[in-house]
Amino acid sequence: MPHLLHPDTSTRLSRHFDLIAFDWDGTLFDSTAIITRCIQNAVRDVGGTVPSDKDAAYVIGLGLMQALAHAAPDVPVAKYPELGARYRYHYRACQNDISLFEGVSSMLADLKTRQHWLTVATGKSRPGLDAALQTAQLKGVFNASRTADETAGKPDPRMLQELMREFGVAPERTLMIGDTTHDLQMALNAGCPSVAVSYGAHEAETFNGLKPLFVAHSVRELHEWLLLKA
Repeated sequence: MPHLLHPDTSTRLSRHFDLIAFDWDGTLFDSTAIITRCIQNAVRDVGGTVPSDKDAAYVIGLGLMQALAHAAPDVPVAKYPELGARYRYHYRACQNDISLFEGVSSMLADLKTRQHWLTVATGKSRPGLDAALQTAQLKGVFNASRTADETAGKPDPRMLQELMREFGVAPERTLMIGDTTHDLQMALNAGCPSVAVSYGAHEAETFNGLKPLFVAHSVRELHEWLLLKA
């Protein structure tokens, strides 16, 4: 059932976007280095060629098995279940060491005050996102979320399309924020504007050609831009 529009019409008219969709890892959650290491350890465990830091970081944001297959092309398909299990083993061992980027909580609080609908569109699994939200003490902050195991993974636009349909929001009133080219390509595929952040998995120059409205180099820059432009 579609969500009703916010009753505060003046607030709605003063902003450019009603729905803001955040990627999770590398955008809100400071997890890039740990995920990179977990991918490398999992590939090593099953006897594959260990990807470089850059190659392992590149696949962050994709669904788990899509990411692992891309990072470890010489691992046979028959070993994918073991590869996935080893990744989850390594990630669980260090997941409590991961935290939100500094400034994320206050940024989200300010956006809630402006009555944006806040959502998450992530390559994580549903159990993985729920656990991360619990760790970050953000349960109830987001109005909705989509994960790669319950819909199509990035850069397929289905995550954003489902969120837009749920809230009855048009693409031009929806903003996608992410740290990878997968996030920005998903936004383009859905017809939505996007903002990139360069402090996560992908470097700023990789966003050239994907038409982000802005590239933020810190959470503070992202926060300031959103208060002015969102």
